[in-house]
Formats: sequence, structure tokens, C-alpha cells
Amino acid sequence: MNRLQNSSEIRNTWTREEAEALYNLPFNDLLFKAHCVHREHFDPNEVQQSQLLSIKTGGCPEDCSYCSQSARNNADLPASKLLEVQTVLAEAKKARDGGATRYCMGAAWRSPKDRDMRAIEMMVEGVKELGMESCMTLGMLTPEQILRLKDAGLDYYNHNIDTSERYYSEVISTRKFSDRLETLNLVKESGIKVCSGGIVGMGEENMDRLDMLVSLATLEQHPDSVPINMLIPIEGTPLQDAKPVEPIEFVRLIAVARIMMPKSHVRLSAGRTEMSIETQAMCFFAGANSVFKGETLLTADNPEESKDAHLFKRLGIRPMALKSCTKEAETC
Repeated sequence: MNRLQNSSEIRNTWTREEAEALYNLPFNDLLFKAHCVHREHFDPNEVQQSQLLSIKTGGCPEDCSYCSQSARNNADLPASKLLEVQTVLAEAKKARDGGATRYCMGAAWRSPKDRDMRAIEMMVEGVKELGMESCMTLGMLTPEQILRLKDAGLDYYNHNIDTSERYYSEVISTRKFSDRLETLNLVKESGIKVCSGGIVGMGEENMDRLDMLVSLATLEQHPDSVPINMLIPIEGTPLQDAKPVEPIEFVRLIAVARIMMPKSHVRLSAGRTEMSIETQAMCFFAGANSVFKGETLLTADNPEESKDAHLFKRLGIRPMALKSCTKEAETC
């Protein structure tokens, strides 16, 4: 337990036993510890706002049990073609004008085809020209594709590990947990920032949730962003009847993520529509400092902007300011 005393230490040697010890602390002690770590590295009253757009929806060949976009599930979601570049950039401008500082674009692919890469590059370049951070989630990538994204100026690449290595095959059979880690390593080596988290509420055990955090916190470099998603059960998917995670359990996970990855942005992602304002407030206190804005996350619902604005006002939270973010900039 002595290793837990210096909670803000940046390290990648966390163990499940340490994660479990943190998780099982008295609730007030855990939140106090996490909040102290959060204050050391971030303004506790600022929250970074991202917006997410599905640039290619449905028809994915993967069999992720939680996903409405899998062609193997029965969610009745028709497949679409890749959106036109100008359509994506028009939506990005709306997001920027609405307060988003990062624009995330997701495509329902196992991996992108080379014929689509030029359009993807133009989307990244256009988002950068708008002064926003850019993020893409396109599935697995080849080293050549990663270099093309890097040259286009991509800031972040999202590739969630979803759950623990033990439970992974219960959720997805069309790729391996090691495939996820390989993609993350390639992204990290390219110099693109990593965005990687997971989903809770898929029938996993609590140890799987902690193991997921340990997998992220023991990467050679912690992800710059760690989205923690609460499963949104979607009719027609194998997990449509999954039991929700208790709010206190979810807050504990946020706190453990903050302590183990002190400098990462911990994002409240999918599932906020089902969270009370009190649960969200506790998550922010425990170290969450990023959310998705906008009324849709790919194909799932998200809180209306007016509700977020009202919540932020009640809590005294400020959206993080937009920074100039250009291809030539060292940081953005």
C-alpha cells in the first residue's frame, strides 16, 4: 500500500492488486485522493468538450456485441457511404462555433481502405484549419496509413480496448485483444496522441473493469485521453438486455482511472443520458474532465447542449477554451 501514498506519481507499473486496493477504499477517501490528484494536474473547474460525428455508418464486418453498426447484429441500421469532405467540415465548423475544441470522426470499418485515405486526410486538414484538435477512429491501421494521418496533422487516434483481456473474447470474436494493443503501439510510435478507454456494463465482472484500467495504465505511455463509456443497450444487439452499472461503482472507476493516469483527460463518454446530474457531478469531482457535446454519439443519444450548459452553470464548470491548433504547432 505504500506505493499508493504518492498518488500523483506518473508510473506504468500498476498492478490489479493496487487498483483493487484503491477501488475498495472508503468512498470519501477514494474521492478525496482522486480529487487531489486531479487538482495537481488540471483546473478542477474546466471540462474539455469534444464533438463526435459518424462519417461512415453501419455495415461493419466486426461482431462487437455492443454495437448497432455491426453487420452481424440485428439493430436495423442501414449502411452508408463515407460522407463528403465538405459535409464533414461544415459540421465541424458548427461544433467549433458551439464550443467544441476537439472534433472526433468515426467510421464503421474494421480498417480503412487505401482508396478512402485521401478523403480522410482532407477531413483532418480541414478540421485543423478551423483551429480545432482532430481525432479519428477508423479501426485497425497499417503503418503506412498511420504515417499518412500523421502527415495530415492528426492529433489523436481513438482505439478503445473495450474491456479486460480475459473478457474480451466474450464481447468480440473477429479480432483479438492483442490486435488492439498493436494498433495503439503503432499510433504511439508515430507521435499521434492515443485516445483509448473502454465500456462498462457488458456483463463483465468488477475485476475486468479494473484490469481494463490496469492495461491502459501500464502502457509505455498513458493515453492522452481515456474515455469511459457506460453501455447503452441497443435493441437488436446481443447486449440489449445487459444490466446497468450502479452509479457509485461507476464513480469509483472514474476515481481509480484519475489516480492511475494523473495527466490523462478522463472522459465521460456514452451513457450520460442515463446518469443523474448528481452522478455526473461526482464524476467531475473524482477527476473526469472531458465530455462529448452534441445530441448524438455516432448512433446513440447524448445529452442536449442546453442540459449540459445548465449542469455546468450549476456546478461552476467552464468549458476549456479553444486553442489555436495547426499542423505546424508542437502542441495543441
